[in-house]
Amino acid sequence: MIEKNDVQYTANLSRLQLDENDMDLFVQNLQNILAYMDKLNELDTSSIEPTAHVLPLKNVKRDDVIMPSLTNNAALQSAPETSDGFFHVPPVI
Repeated sequence: MIEKNDVQYTANLSRLQLDENDMDLFVQNLQNILAYMDKLNELDTSSIEPTAHVLPLKNVKRDDVIMPSLTNNAALQSAPETSDGFFHVPPVI
């Protein structure tokens, strides 16, 4: 059973400031969640295989195809500044 002091303790850990109305609302919502969990615990799941995900997952990445890369000049052609075949950027200290 969730009580106001439980909500206050959790809110304090979370650095939340709740007024009295919020406290009452959270107490009721958390009690409803726990009641729903109790209802779910009544289900017989002994014949259901455990899963890591409810949907079958597959790799959706494209095949790795070898293609020619950009030439140095093509890569640098849209750069605002270049220097000796490299991107010219301001120093970062």
